[in-house]
This record gives sequence, structure tokens and C-alpha cells, in this order.
Amino acid sequence: MTHTPSFAQQLIASIHEISQPKTLSKGEFLLREGDVERNFYWIETGAVRVFYLSEYEEQVVRFGYAGSLITSLSSFITAQPSEFYIAALRKTTLHVVSKPQLMERVHANQESLQQYVVLLENLLTQQIDREMDLLITSPSERLRRVLQRSPLLFQEIPLKYIANYLRMKPETLSRIRNS
Repeated sequence: MTHTPSFAQQLIASIHEISQPKTLSKGEFLLREGDVERNFYWIETGAVRVFYLSEYEEQVVRFGYAGSLITSLSSFITAQPSEFYIAALRKTTLHVVSKPQLMERVHANQESLQQYVVLLENLLTQQIDREMDLLITSPSERLRRVLQRSPLLFQEIPLKYIANYLRMKPETLSRIRNS
């Protein structure tokens, strides 16, 4: 039996031929609130955080690191201004795929279109999982769920950002990890 790679795997495999490489310095923004997201990104090395800036503080909503596809999805789909920032947590090399380039791949054939739908469904499922995490009151259970999905999180992302993502203080996260 022959295994057909998923659209995401096919996209990643062809990324070098259709993308533009970009390197971000630590703290550099890939996207700012109010910008319209026109690209999809594949992270080769490094890490980024996607966050919302409230009047009180940053709220981390997502991370991306080596091997991740990342974008401000609602802005990418609707062409409306993004509510999010995407910033490098350390020096990050990524590949930029424009929306027209991606859509050309998506509409190349029926299978690609179906696989794109699967990719979007996976992203939607991840978002639902994230919303569930926020509804769980136990900090240790939130951590357990996140680590189940992203076991390399602590190797890739600084503790203070993980704590923010989990909606707890870094001291609380350290205490839970050490217990």
C-alpha cells in the first residue's frame, strides 16, 4: 500500500521552491496587530509566539517552533486586520509562502483541496483544544494537556511565556513542574 503525504507534508516538502526565506532577530515582529496577514510561514529554526496585547498585558495564544506552520489564520482567511502579533522568541529562520502561492498549490487538484481542508480542520481542532485549556481551572491539568500535545514545549519556549500561555504566574508553573 502506498502512503500519500498530507497537504501539509507536501507543502513543507515543496516549501523551498515556492517560499522566500526570512530570518528574524530575537524580539523582531513578523506581524503586528492591525496588519493584514498575507502569508503562511514554515519555521525552520527558532521559535515565535503569537499574542494579543490587552490594555493590561500580553496574552500568548500560540507558539511556533521548528517544523511548525504558523500564521494569523483569521486575518489570512478573511483579509481583515489581525488582532495578533507574531514575534520571534530567539533568532528564527522561516520560509514565507504568500497567499497566492499557497492557493495555487491548494487548487492544483482535488486531492490538494481536500488536504487543505484537513489542514484547516486540524488548525480548528487545535484552537478548540486551546479554548478547552482555558476553561480548565486546575493549573496542573492545563499543563498536562498542553504537554500531551507539545512534549518539547519546555525545550523550545522560555518558561515565562509558557506560564503566560497557561494563564499562571511563572512561580506557579515552576512549583507544578517540581511537584
